[in-house]
Amino acid sequence: MDVSPEAQEDPAGLAHLWERLARVELRVRDAVGARHATDPTPDDPYRGQYLTPEGAERILRAPAAFHPGPAGGVPDAPEGPDGSRLRRLAEAFGLLPLDEELLLVALAPDIDARFEALYGYLNDDLTRRRPTIGLALDLCGQPVAGPARFRFSATAPLVRGGLLDITEPDRPFLSRTLRVPDRVAAHLLGDDEPDARLAGLVSTDHGGPGPYEQPVPRVAEAALTGGGPVHVRARGGDAGRVAVEALTAAGRRALVLDVAALTTDAEIARVPHLLATEARLCGGGIVVGPIEALEPERPERARWLRELCATTSGVPLITYGTKNWDPLWSRQSPVPFTVGPPTTGSTVTRWRQALDAAVGTVDAPVTVPGDDELGPAVVSYRLDAEQVRKAATVAVRAAAAERRPLDTGDLRAAVRGQNGAGLERLARRIEPAVGWDDLVLPPPTRRQLGELALRAHHRDQVLGQWRMRPGGGRGRGVIALFAGESGTGKTMSAEVVAAELGMELYVVDLSTVVDKYIGETEKNLERIFVEASEVNGVLLFDEADAIFGKRSEVKDAHDKNANLESAYLLQRMESFDGIAVLTTNLRANLDEAFTRRIDVIADFPMPDARQRLALWDRCLGPALPRDEDLDLRFCADRFELAGGSIRACAVTAAYLAAEAGRPLGMGQLVSAVLQEYRKLGRLVLESEFGPWMKNERTAASGQPRR
Repeated sequence: MDVSPEAQEDPAGLAHLWERLARVELRVRDAVGARHATDPTPDDPYRGQYLTPEGAERILRAPAAFHPGPAGGVPDAPEGPDGSRLRRLAEAFGLLPLDEELLLVALAPDIDARFEALYGYLNDDLTRRRPTIGLALDLCGQPVAGPARFRFSATAPLVRGGLLDITEPDRPFLSRTLRVPDRVAAHLLGDDEPDARLAGLVSTDHGGPGPYEQPVPRVAEAALTGGGPVHVRARGGDAGRVAVEALTAAGRRALVLDVAALTTDAEIARVPHLLATEARLCGGGIVVGPIEALEPERPERARWLRELCATTSGVPLITYGTKNWDPLWSRQSPVPFTVGPPTTGSTVTRWRQALDAAVGTVDAPVTVPGDDELGPAVVSYRLDAEQVRKAATVAVRAAAAERRPLDTGDLRAAVRGQNGAGLERLARRIEPAVGWDDLVLPPPTRRQLGELALRAHHRDQVLGQWRMRPGGGRGRGVIALFAGESGTGKTMSAEVVAAELGMELYVVDLSTVVDKYIGETEKNLERIFVEASEVNGVLLFDEADAIFGKRSEVKDAHDKNANLESAYLLQRMESFDGIAVLTTNLRANLDEAFTRRIDVIADFPMPDARQRLALWDRCLGPALPRDEDLDLRFCADRFELAGGSIRACAVTAAYLAAEAGRPLGMGQLVSAVLQEYRKLGRLVLESEFGPWMKNERTAASGQPRR
């Protein structure tokens, strides 16, 4: 049990509760005495199946579990000290003095077992060991037909606030049983652990240390007005963290509800009342989000939001998400705030705090990089506070397992682990395994790739903080077009850019996108864009002209639907917040309207002789044994092949060398080139192959090559 320091160091808070329960005991003594005076005491053979007056007296003579003071010393109307939980509870729930007395009568059996038998005696039914409404009113000196009975109505503070459960609704009103929920009893005894019924749905968060950046102070002030909810919309920033820090700045404990965990109708129905009770007990506030995960467009979920807002009246309530608030979700309109992307400084600070906290949880000493190295490594990632905490923990544990300092590779691997699996169901995930040194490209193309990486690194600063793309609902995405013939390195370059950013590459499978039914292609693309905006990855549309092609004159329904797809993509690309690369073999096939929305265009020309020589050398690699007669310069000068074809030739030649059981020779390499030419449908010229053509003809006749 999590007992607050206050309950340990300030016994006056519990002493007040003991005094009030002692008053309840005095009233019970009087009631037992009055009942004793009128009860017959025959020699009953069924004695033991009920409580006799003598048995009740013996129970009353037993010591109380709460050790009350002398009966004469119990004040008639004790006033609780400032540290009393009972007093704070009465203020938080708006209880009248009579409500307090009724609550204590119902609470007594949960603290002192003697009251179970005594209440059974007073109820004239030992199986009913809790007070009824009629008994509670009688013990408090209230007439059962008077106005006090309405303190048990559904709108009265005790019942509406969740402090008192009235069971057995089929019985007459005065015979219904009263029960104090375990969470309320535990709170009065000093336990601050949240209600067990909220386990897995609600977590407590105390936020980080101040000072807080805008708009945290303004959100805190709005939340404390008590006039309704506050809605924080994320536009590149961590709205959930802002909501938690706003409550922390206001001196409130944040109860964070994970709406994605609400899976059953029973949970949806009971959570608002449990949340409101818990928030009032601990003097906290409620954070709910992300709101889009609740699917508030569904009628039952919209009713849930209305119920939550109505139940938590007077309790700070902050919702967050990427959607704007719909007035139909509640009778009260929230105060809206928008959270933009974090600054570089705040991002580094958040990572620094998470890494320092993670270092304290491992046994091995782990050295964390300085801010100069940490900043460039994490600034391009979009993670909320919980994802940062998880990634920092994974990175520190990975370094601690090998007893070495933490490096940027650990951070990047940990961030990739935070990517959800939703996009992986729609696209093929590739973990980058190549770098800049593996590319053989002309300088202009390399510069364009560097500009793409630069834009991805600094987009939050340029597009967010400096507002260089204002208005029009434009997103903060970065779109690039790689244009060039097949095999010129477009896909590999996208993989290199992803590696530079420390992200994964997701290649969209067009077979999962294009659908013959009208409107289904757009739905598939929307799912891809939504999932891509939630992960730290690079989205690759290979052979993009298949879905980003030019619009045409409408002659039939097929043309109209194709143009609708293009129009949808034009709009969706502008609002995209991620990083996307389109590749095409023929740039002229793309609609000109797409070109305007593209940030970087990189042309991939066919490699020249110098580049082909480098490609031959890198594709063959250092591990493959080479014969002395291998003339790569001859291959580079004579065979005008793209990088992809050169790689295919190198693999084929390696198989031939493995079969021959000797180092790779020129004859095997030329034979591989001839196979590639035939595969590509190219004309084989003797002037191009030179003396190796004669050697190849000799091999084809069954004689060994020279």
